Amino acid sequence: MKCTNKLKKTAGVSGLILASFLLFGGCASSPTAYTEAYEAGQYTKDLYRGTLFAEDLCVAAEDVALDGYTEDPTFHAAGLFDLKEEKVLYADRIHDRLYPASTTKLMTAYLALKYGNPDDVVTVGENATSFAPDEQVCGLQTGDQLTLGDLLAGLMLYSGNDCATAIAEHISGSVEKFAELMNQEAWNLGAVNSHFVNPHGLHSEDHYTTAYDLYLIFNACAKDERFIDLISQKEYTVHITGADKTVRTDVWAATNYYSSGEAAMPEGITVLGGKTGTTNEAGNCVILYEEDAENNPYISVIMGAGDKPTLYTYMSQLLTAGIRDK
Repeated sequence: MKCTNKLKKTAGVSGLILASFLLFGGCASSPTAYTEAYEAGQYTKDLYRGTLFAEDLCVAAEDVALDGYTEDPTFHAAGLFDLKEEKVLYADRIHDRLYPASTTKLMTAYLALKYGNPDDVVTVGENATSFAPDEQVCGLQTGDQLTLGDLLAGLMLYSGNDCATAIAEHISGSVEKFAELMNQEAWNLGAVNSHFVNPHGLHSEDHYTTAYDLYLIFNACAKDERFIDLISQKEYTVHITGADKTVRTDVWAATNYYSSGEAAMPEGITVLGGKTGTTNEAGNCVILYEEDAENNPYISVIMGAGDKPTLYTYMSQLLTAGIRDK
């Protein structure tokens, strides 16, 4: 579907009506006639010369079908976005408010890259090491020191909730202040159907987004080449200095099945990477950045699959129908 409902620029019309009046038989000897022509020309000026907000975005107000792909009705939402052509290739309930699970961490990464320096040295606080045993962490310990770039790798590849909290406290001083920044920046990106209360996506009734808002956030992240380089890694080796100054080494592997090799990429399509998310309420979610054979970029998302094998089976079908066979 072509994004025909995107906002467009309007051409300036300053002086055109007045010029027409004078050139095509108008008579300036009448004060009333001159005034009417002047007002018509001056008060219809286009004073705006910038780029309108949605000019380079994919926009769809309703569901968009895709030949060759049949959605699973149990999914919560799904979408496929052609970044070069600015088209929504597929949309299924992309504006429904949903629980995002760890796809939340896209917003955390966006803010870390916008407001932080990957070379910053971060000291891990107690809040980042207080997660339950069944909650995904990178094994950080109170007093650990590592760079913000290291934390971003743990955040985006291994989905460490401890990395998310350490980033939030480094950027804003507290999780609460960081959540305020998340909501402010989400609004600035047009993700107006999102509300965040934490940097990691552990379930909260007041923490939600939409598939379309995730596309907007991912699209903003992808404009930074450092982000693409980050998510393109299959694993990351980190050296952490503990509170006792000893150094330990760990390897954080990507959790999405294409990067880990647990799912085969569709022929002719390269999945560079993305972000996974899973909670009982959100189901199994993944949002990905991929390229076709000509290196044209796409973003795809599926939210709410019942299990991971089903999630990636349908994702491969979506990519094949929307990109390879389009």
